[in-house]
Amino acid sequence: MNAINREVAQTRRIRPKVFAAIAAVVLGGLVVHGIVERHDNVADLKTLSDDESIPQVQVMMAMPGPATRAITLPGNIKAWYTAPIYAQVSGYVHKWYVDYGVFVKAGTLLATIDAPTVDEQYQTAAANLDVAKTNSTLADVTAQRWKSLAGTEAVSQEEVDVKVAAAAAQKAEVVAANHEVARYGALEQFKNIVAPFDGVVTSRNTDVGNYVNAAGGDVGSHGTGSADEMFSVADIHEMRLFVDVPQDFADVLKPGLQATFTLAQYPGRAFKATLLTTANAFNPQTRTVVAELVAQNPDHLLWPGSYATVKFVVPTDRSVLVVPEQALLFRDQGMQLALVDADNRVHLQDVKLGLNLGQNVQVLAGLSPTDRFLVNPSAGTLEGEKVQIVNGVPGTAPETAAPTAASEPVSRPGGDQQANVAAAQSEPK
Repeated sequence: MNAINREVAQTRRIRPKVFAAIAAVVLGGLVVHGIVERHDNVADLKTLSDDESIPQVQVMMAMPGPATRAITLPGNIKAWYTAPIYAQVSGYVHKWYVDYGVFVKAGTLLATIDAPTVDEQYQTAAANLDVAKTNSTLADVTAQRWKSLAGTEAVSQEEVDVKVAAAAAQKAEVVAANHEVARYGALEQFKNIVAPFDGVVTSRNTDVGNYVNAAGGDVGSHGTGSADEMFSVADIHEMRLFVDVPQDFADVLKPGLQATFTLAQYPGRAFKATLLTTANAFNPQTRTVVAELVAQNPDHLLWPGSYATVKFVVPTDRSVLVVPEQALLFRDQGMQLALVDADNRVHLQDVKLGLNLGQNVQVLAGLSPTDRFLVNPSAGTLEGEKVQIVNGVPGTAPETAAPTAASEPVSRPGGDQQANVAAAQSEPK
């Protein structure tokens, strides 16, 4: 009995030690598990941080340029002929017969002028002509009489010669008087203001009773009493279209070049024009050359003085590669592209640019058709920087081309450059 009690008591003393040992083992396991899990979490965070520190970018490859390019420039429309009409005699406007917008034929009477001074001068010239003719007749009779007496003792040869010369002088006076009558007769005709050619009256700057000065040869004078333009007539069967073309595009200006133009008053409608000639000289202030085009105007829809938007479509060299403008980096070294090698590391490549085609730019040197470059590099892009190539955000990603050997997404610039804008890119930390 005592032995049994001693065994029970000994068993009771062993149990707490077993429980303590088990608890110690469990606690140790928990501690080890926590340490291991924390180490794994730290490793995962480091890996995630390293991955997120690599910029996510899109790349693309250059493509041949378009077969044609469009050049859009402002233009001014002028009439084929324009004639400002001035009075050639001074007087008062008796009446005008045509108003704005009237189509007239050559010789159509536009207005008449009352010119009493010219009338008086014409009548005086005609009277002087009559006097000159009478004097000439008398001088001829006298000369004939003296010539009949020549060789006699009644008159000397000198006196005969004087009478003959006097008759000739009187004939010259008649010729001078005739010219004077013709001059004032022409001024009488100038009292009628007529259209110089077929066209439309684009302005009427006079009214009945207005006093007008004779323009003479000084129509540009702005002094007191200077002549004012009475009418303006324009021939609009064809129109001249003048465009200031930048020096960069002057090589395409050849006679016969076709263009289209639009006008604000006719939305959605395009008109055709043909290059007629150029100034063959650049304006040193604007570095542009004046190009003159001609447009047919059978319906008289084109008006002088209109503003036009002119579009030229010219061929380009498709062998020259093009890249989007936003892919270029301007650094101290000049223009560069951020190329991406097979290890997805950046190489800043110097390039030589050609023509600006709007949203695309020609690259003349420094780029091959197989090179990949960043679509929209950041200003902080560095040489040798590691990048991660990703697809674009749905709805904004550029058009994708055939995948490269590494099956990475590559884009190519197409006709619509908006489709080539990179949509997903993170800045390097």
